[in-house]
Amino acid sequence: MQDAKEIKEIVKRKYGDIARKKSGENCCGSSGCCSSGTPEYSAIGDNYEKIEGYMAEADLGLGCGLPTEYADIKPGDTVVDLGSGAGNDVFVARSMVGESGRVIGIDMTPEMIEQANINKDRLGFENVEFHHSEIEDLPLEQNSVDVVVSNCVLNLVPDKNKAFSEIYRILKPGAHFCVSDIVLKGELPEELKRSVEVYVGCVAGALQMDDYLGVIKEAGFSGIEIKTSKAIRLRDEIFKDFITEREIEIYNKSQLDIISITVVGTKPGHSDT
Repeated sequence: MQDAKEIKEIVKRKYGDIARKKSGENCCGSSGCCSSGTPEYSAIGDNYEKIEGYMAEADLGLGCGLPTEYADIKPGDTVVDLGSGAGNDVFVARSMVGESGRVIGIDMTPEMIEQANINKDRLGFENVEFHHSEIEDLPLEQNSVDVVVSNCVLNLVPDKNKAFSEIYRILKPGAHFCVSDIVLKGELPEELKRSVEVYVGCVAGALQMDDYLGVIKEAGFSGIEIKTSKAIRLRDEIFKDFITEREIEIYNKSQLDIISITVVGTKPGHSDT
């Protein structure tokens, strides 16, 4: 597996390609994102279409759950969405916080931030903002946020301990997070760990479930609870353009369970709200 800096550059490039493709921009240059080799990233996403605040232009189909459904977001809350993409979960959260709240999207891909701001301008929201930043170093004050959400993004972050430490830092005492993510039970075959495309597709960056929950506990959170859990079996056609037939066979014979979970946790203390 590549080092953390290289992984981030790969992730940034691939998600930049996805944002450009969504916008209709010609992205068939050196990155080749319009080629037949572009993987299908939306195979494990949940359907948002009937959820209040949904904006089709902001939905890139990259999630693996519906974290806003379990996040207990209230009117007036300050909500942060980590890995906000084109703004899908941000706009859903905005429908919950109302005019008196505030929603902040964080993404490390410039093309995603650009698309998110275009979508924000279409909606005319004044209490929504997007920041270009890495999750391990958030541009937010400590003890300033009521709810943090994230959808199938944290497993792309090489340093998950730092990511959850940052979530803990920015949350107010007594505040909470709700994230949907991919975890594993069983071992990912080495051949698949080396596939960059699988990493960007949220699989190879995933931790074992117990390790993932351990990272959350180590960050200091209490009340850790898995709200939803579902097994995912990736179809051969998702793999066929970017890993070999032999690797597909290895995956199908493995004892690996890929699981989408939505998990919550609370920062100990007493909230002032």
